[in-house]
Amino acid sequence: MINFNTAIVRRPAKSVCKGLRAGDGDDPDINGVAAEHDAYVDALQAAGLAVTVLEPLEAFPDSIFVEDPALVFSNFAVLLRPGAPSRRDEPAKLAPALRAHFDQVVELDAGHADGGDILQTPQGVMIGLSARTDKAGAAALQKVLADRDVESAIVETPAGVLHFKSDCALLDEETVLSTLRLAASNLFSKFQTLLTPDGDEGAANALRINDVVFLGEEFPRTIDLVAGAGFNVVPLPTKEIAKIDAGLSCMSLRWLTP
Repeated sequence: MINFNTAIVRRPAKSVCKGLRAGDGDDPDINGVAAEHDAYVDALQAAGLAVTVLEPLEAFPDSIFVEDPALVFSNFAVLLRPGAPSRRDEPAKLAPALRAHFDQVVELDAGHADGGDILQTPQGVMIGLSARTDKAGAAALQKVLADRDVESAIVETPAGVLHFKSDCALLDEETVLSTLRLAASNLFSKFQTLLTPDGDEGAANALRINDVVFLGEEFPRTIDLVAGAGFNVVPLPTKEIAKIDAGLSCMSLRWLTP
């Protein structure tokens, strides 16, 4: 299992309350989002990562979610093409930080693809089709990856789910945490699968960092499930960012610097 030692995050802008969301729920509290982000950065550092913290971008309410405009590996990065029109310029804003870390930064040249739809596993990269990632973007990303000897497959995201990784997380080389609706697709037939309890679907957007698994503290049943399977769980607050359809993986880009 690849471990991580480096990450990029971006502080939330005050405009984060205007971030994209599917429903009409309450606006997140900016102070609450900032506190959750601070706890997240602290947890990344405690897990052994050197974290680059970028300044907020007021013109881009969703820019706290740096995972969507880019995809990173140990030796190269890809600037993606977000599917939401309001996020189309975010890759260009992220590019200088990536070029400071990577000699090779590739720009996706067709379609649309969000990093939240891309799950890296030891058996290859899964690219989920969704409202934010279309077939043209997935195919263009497959070509970029194939040119660098990275295997990938295009898969389906359940209807009504924002991103593929909204419903799943890789916990180790053999284990995936998944919602029932995604696991029903049999995409994880080669993995051991832990299913989130009914009502805990939001917990599936977990994040493994080295020897710990970050989980939303609002999901005690899933915390017990994952801990009971032998994983070292670190609960983190996600109540406010969840109001803009977000979870734990989307707030950072993580990789192993050689």
